[in-house]
Amino acid sequence: MTSKVAWDPIRALAQQVLERGEPLELSDDVRALLRRSAREVAIPTEDVKQALRSPRTATALLRKIRQRLNAGSRRFGSARRRAYRLEEAGDLDGARKAMEAVIAVEVVPLYRKRAKNVLASIARLQKVAKTGRVDPKLSEHSQLLSLLHRLDQGKPLNLTMGMRAFLRHAASEVAISQAETKEALASPTSAGALLRKIVERRRKGTKRLTRALVGMMALRDAGDLEGARQQMRDLLAVEVVPVYRRAAEENLAGLDEPPPAP
Repeated sequence: MTSKVAWDPIRALAQQVLERGEPLELSDDVRALLRRSAREVAIPTEDVKQALRSPRTATALLRKIRQRLNAGSRRFGSARRRAYRLEEAGDLDGARKAMEAVIAVEVVPLYRKRAKNVLASIARLQKVAKTGRVDPKLSEHSQLLSLLHRLDQGKPLNLTMGMRAFLRHAASEVAISQAETKEALASPTSAGALLRKIVERRRKGTKRLTRALVGMMALRDAGDLEGARQQMRDLLAVEVVPVYRRAAEENLAGLDEPPPAP
């Protein structure tokens, strides 16, 4: 199977046949679509060959393809969200088990691959949690949390060159000045305090942005564009983290754009 899949056509066909009740026409293009999609959800070639003998059995095949797609998507999405929450709480073993449970039952190759990729990232993160050494292949956010959990366990930061560079970048991403960062990197204790400040700014910024977006969308949908704009203005009045400020600015600008044509 190629690394890229395009499931919109098969989903559109399923909606047309299974939801709207239109008859399935077994044209060459439809047969090719069913063969390709069946292969992408790991339905055996012989089963597909038998199913394509009649519209009735081909419709059953289409239903099976859609069921595997939907079930796999829900399973992976649910497990990834659970694994993320467990990572945030410092339970990397639990996060690993959540993804292993997906791999144990999933048959769709794409979802298996995604689950294995997440599992590999968790394994790398477990190494960070064990050694305290940062990994350039992992996200900054996940490593900050792992290092914070180490601090909470009484394990100070090891201020290697790599760790110093990591903290400098992480601090700049949340608008902590170079001077403050330089001073904080003078000792493991002050570097730990810097790490806590970085994480706290990220957490507060995320919550603030989420809350403002929810309020903005509710007011926008109610027709109160000025109230929606004020949600973003209020956020910009207090937010210092550049990525959250950019999100607010983009949403504020979007409220001034004319609505799309019907």
